[in-house]
Amino acid sequence: MITAEDFYKVTCAIVPLYFAMLVAYASVKWCKIFTPEQCSGINRFVAVFAVPVLSFHFISQNNPYQMDTKFILADTFSKLLVLALLSLWAIFFKAGGLDWLITLFSLATLPNTLVMGIPLLKAMYGDFTQSLMVQVVVLQCIIWYTLLLFLFEYRAATLLIQTQFPGPTAAAITKFEIDDDVISLDGRNPLCTESETDDNGRIRVRIRRSTSSVPGSSALSSSMGLTPRPSNLSNAEIFSINTPHHANHDFTLGHGDVAFGYRSASPQFSTGYASSDAYSLQPTPRASTFNEMDTTTVATTANTPVWGRSPVAGKFSQQPSPAFSGVRMVWESPVKCESGDQIQQGRKEVGEKEISFRDCTKIPMPEEADTKAAATNQEMPSALVMLRLILIMVGRKLSRNPNTYSSVLGLVWSLISFKWDVGMPNLVKYSIKIISDAGLGMAMFSLGLFMALQPRIIACGTKRATMGMGIRFICGPLLMSAASVATGLRGVKLHAAIVQAALPQGIVPFVFAREYGLHPDILSTGVIFGMLVSLPVTLLYYILLGLY
Repeated sequence: MITAEDFYKVTCAIVPLYFAMLVAYASVKWCKIFTPEQCSGINRFVAVFAVPVLSFHFISQNNPYQMDTKFILADTFSKLLVLALLSLWAIFFKAGGLDWLITLFSLATLPNTLVMGIPLLKAMYGDFTQSLMVQVVVLQCIIWYTLLLFLFEYRAATLLIQTQFPGPTAAAITKFEIDDDVISLDGRNPLCTESETDDNGRIRVRIRRSTSSVPGSSALSSSMGLTPRPSNLSNAEIFSINTPHHANHDFTLGHGDVAFGYRSASPQFSTGYASSDAYSLQPTPRASTFNEMDTTTVATTANTPVWGRSPVAGKFSQQPSPAFSGVRMVWESPVKCESGDQIQQGRKEVGEKEISFRDCTKIPMPEEADTKAAATNQEMPSALVMLRLILIMVGRKLSRNPNTYSSVLGLVWSLISFKWDVGMPNLVKYSIKIISDAGLGMAMFSLGLFMALQPRIIACGTKRATMGMGIRFICGPLLMSAASVATGLRGVKLHAAIVQAALPQGIVPFVFAREYGLHPDILSTGVIFGMLVSLPVTLLYYILLGLY
């Protein structure tokens, strides 16, 4: 039975956390103390220093040789149960799919255990729960966040292949080569694909970041006698060409977000210099100075080599270029239309040249992409090829995450420390402690800043918010309780497992959702609105469980 003293102890643990969050919220929303740029700096400090050091502090002090097997099994079994149920739903029901599997798995199984769970459960059930929560944090950082990242990268790779290699073409891909500066397929940086086909029809694909030039473009422009001048046409350089009087021919310049095309009626001379279309999940319209472009010309020759694009996306072949004239220039800017799917076009006569402007085309955003429908007639590379691609991307992503290093280093140190009874030197211990002591408060402060910077607390609408809160605070604890009972967990540990499952939404799943453009509004609501809902919900679970 819960006494008034127990309830007061829990309140004393909860109120300071929410106080830090509310102070941050008020400082931005009402007092205007911090600007968005300053908030970004604070959040950067929390993400790079405070939370990783706090994570290292807790993990390094936990004895890995005394882990609670039943508690870990219950937590693992509950997550696998959710994953299995969502997988069956995604396979056999039209409403399901990989996108919703990822989002619902995040909502149901990945709470904010490090920041909220450790102080709250310690106040409710005693000091021993700190060790249990640290064990959950270790598994989250090393296993479950990695699995979540794997699913996100698999989805991004699938979208890239469907976009660049539609239909049966992708089945012939035998190898992906990824440039070193490509960290992820999340689409935050536009990507290009280049492919080569051997005599046996096998395709090798190179994935690189979209830049203002393709391989060999400098030499190509030099050999053509082209002079680039700066432009704000989104990763493009503008060339002016004086062409001898001759029959019209096709010549295309495709680059990232912009393509210039010279069209001809002679199909036998269809040539061009083109890069693969930039693979960008979030294209952004950009201003242009195209109308201000001068028409200063330079000479070109009939034997100038140009690059022809093969039917396979991104493949280039060098071909002789005939002389051409009667130029028609086509400007294509793949930006999202604000008024329907129709392409708006305008024409302008300039001397003998006809210029056609294609102002906007409809591009599906990540949240609009129906991966299940698109995959109906889509073939994919072999499982090993896909696995290698995704593992490379996941490895690069994890290698740049400070929490990866803090979790692994904390686990390694705890294995050494508790195995051979080695204590951490005081010089190192207190250096870490001074940052970790501020880590919890700064993490909650950062949450408050994030809440204040959002235009709405409920960003996804009432219906989806209700669904998310139901999954977070009802379905998650119910499945956790079923898994705990099935693994033989009883008593106070069972209560701790259920309350832990009812904590607010974790921050990391939201960060992933925002980076990959997959339902970030739902996860944002789970983090912000969930922090407010979790206060009465966790207290309610605590009181109800205390009756038994």
